[in-house]
Amino acid sequence: MAKVELKQPIVEEIKAKVEGAASVVLVDYRGLTVAQDTELRKGLREAGCEYKVYKNTLMRRAFEGTDFAEFDEKGLLDGPSAIAISKDDATAPIRILSKTAKTADAMEFKGAIVEGNFYDSEGVKALSNIPSRDELISKLLGSLQSPITNLARVLKQIAEQGEGGEGAAAAAE
Repeated sequence: MAKVELKQPIVEEIKAKVEGAASVVLVDYRGLTVAQDTELRKGLREAGCEYKVYKNTLMRRAFEGTDFAEFDEKGLLDGPSAIAISKDDATAPIRILSKTAKTADAMEFKGAIVEGNFYDSEGVKALSNIPSRDELISKLLGSLQSPITNLARVLKQIAEQGEGGEGAAAAAE
């Protein structure tokens, strides 16, 4: 069996994983301790993300003809590379990787493609500050609920004052 035939299933695996992905983040993982890597993988798994180290040549072949070919065009598929893939929450892998990068100085973002848009390492760092979708929804609901709660309080106070005012008027008669 030729080497190409052995590598083709891996290329197909990469293609299948990135197909329809909300985000794919490329990192240089050198310098991570075993404990940091274990914690990183656990966090990504809990967030529903996949994280794997592949050979750059295999990723290059898998990315051909897709939005992710931009990684190769920008020269990011050099040196050790790992990819984190999320199908649902576009910023989840970025937030988790960023948290690990704060304690592991050697780990570096190479770039990311989030919902079809390419971000360099600085852009990825900016995206890491975006709250999760659930956090944004809870903040929105909280801000929507606040005026309604205040309106209900005011109406209740008006109603209570109105009841008190009627009682005083009846006593005066």
